[in-house]
Amino acid sequence: MRVVPTNATRDISPSDRVLDYTSRFRTFLDTEVAPLEGELDSAGAGTPWNPRLDDKGRMHPLVWEARREVQRRSAKAGLYNPHIPAGLGGGGFGRVEMHHVEEYVYRESGLGLGLAALAWTEGANPAITHVSDAARGRYLDPLLAGEVTTAFANTERDVGTDVLAMGTRARRDGSDWILDGTKAWITNAHFADFVQVVAVTEPGAGTRSLSMFLVDADAPGFRRGRDIPTMLGDGLTGELHLDGVRVPAENVVGEIGDGFALAMSWINWRRMCRGGMCAGWGSWLLDRATGRARTRESGGRPIGELQAVQHLLADMDADVYAARSTSLVAQADLDELGAFDIPAHRDVPRLVSLVKIVNDEAFFRVADRAVQIHGGTGLLVGSAEEKLFRVARNLRIPAGTVEIQRNAIARGLLRP
Repeated sequence: MRVVPTNATRDISPSDRVLDYTSRFRTFLDTEVAPLEGELDSAGAGTPWNPRLDDKGRMHPLVWEARREVQRRSAKAGLYNPHIPAGLGGGGFGRVEMHHVEEYVYRESGLGLGLAALAWTEGANPAITHVSDAARGRYLDPLLAGEVTTAFANTERDVGTDVLAMGTRARRDGSDWILDGTKAWITNAHFADFVQVVAVTEPGAGTRSLSMFLVDADAPGFRRGRDIPTMLGDGLTGELHLDGVRVPAENVVGEIGDGFALAMSWINWRRMCRGGMCAGWGSWLLDRATGRARTRESGGRPIGELQAVQHLLADMDADVYAARSTSLVAQADLDELGAFDIPAHRDVPRLVSLVKIVNDEAFFRVADRAVQIHGGTGLLVGSAEEKLFRVARNLRIPAGTVEIQRNAIARGLLRP
């Protein structure tokens, strides 16, 4: 019989420290982020969500630096790392608390620079909290302070979900390790100061065959490859090449053989973050669509008086509400089970996959209907609706496709 916590869902309301966080974040948006957005707008470098790209297809340096400045200021204000354990310098928030934080950040920031104020894939993450004591001061502490950025290098051009088939290898040389391989589809490949590289250390050992290493971007043999343009058009995705890169033993994250579990903790973190992200952006799109329905006229009447438009709005509201509810209940269960424990509780994969699949698919429907309500203006390149429609379509593939999530859910149900 599948074990489900009996008391984990009793309270899914925002905690006092979440309310304090969101209050401080609102002030931060008004006093720190808004002036930076004004400066960026006058610089002609594009916007945070539609940046101009350089001749290599990479994000305009002024947009990147504006994001970095927000990260540094956010870290100084104590807003950047609520998801990291308090003992390491973070806020120690649980997953229900983080849902509320992420929902607020995405709803209030929209597609602005405020999104950079909460550590995303280039910031501190559950996997790197297992860094060795010897490497903590060099990597984790500066990352928490917003002084450097990282990238998670797991995917390869011909290897996505089947991570055990990756070609990147690490071989021992004395106390050091030598890494060789190529990673692709890596977010922040162009700018990361160091990279969390997953490589094979013991071929054929199943989930113990992989290990994770911290690799400096200026290490001999490390090279940034070409840009990989995607439908997001953000100029952040690219290739990384490792040719005989020497890594000291203290740069091993966790223990040798922990790579699969550490990679899954990073991936599951991004899956869980879908709940707050999709709820925040979904409610923002719904507010914009409702305003459009009230003010846009057809035949002398607001289009909101048309039943067809009313049904689109109702369906958007139902999807946002249902997905948000699923996320909060599932993440309360995950808080009870230990969302990032290694080894993971047997029910964690199913719950994490439920959060991802429900939100990925609901948000896509929400974004599609938002475009429909805005009509021609929703199709304009650069509009919030057009951008988030592309984001929504993208979400159903990274961090495990929706099909893979269904496999995980089914395995959890069929397991003896």
